[in-house]
Amino acid sequence: MTEQGHLEPGEPHPMAHSALRWINDNMSHKERCYYMEALASCAIEGNEIGEICGETLRRLMSGEPVSDRYILGLAWFLRDSKEREQDD
Repeated sequence: MTEQGHLEPGEPHPMAHSALRWINDNMSHKERCYYMEALASCAIEGNEIGEICGETLRRLMSGEPVSDRYILGLAWFLRDSKEREQDD
């Protein structure tokens, strides 16, 4: 048993399911492809966020396993990006 407030090794963060649901509910396939292309372009330039989020999105779209912290980071990035688009 782990200490209160800590996760067992290998136990996903409880909010990772919510983050994945947000991605699926708020991003069409077309939008995901757009972001994957944009992130790949940033990654080529050495942008770390582009590298990490782009690879995470690629793995999700391919049905490959993805760590909870990467899902949480991707969801936060996509949410912020969508909010910035709406503000413009």
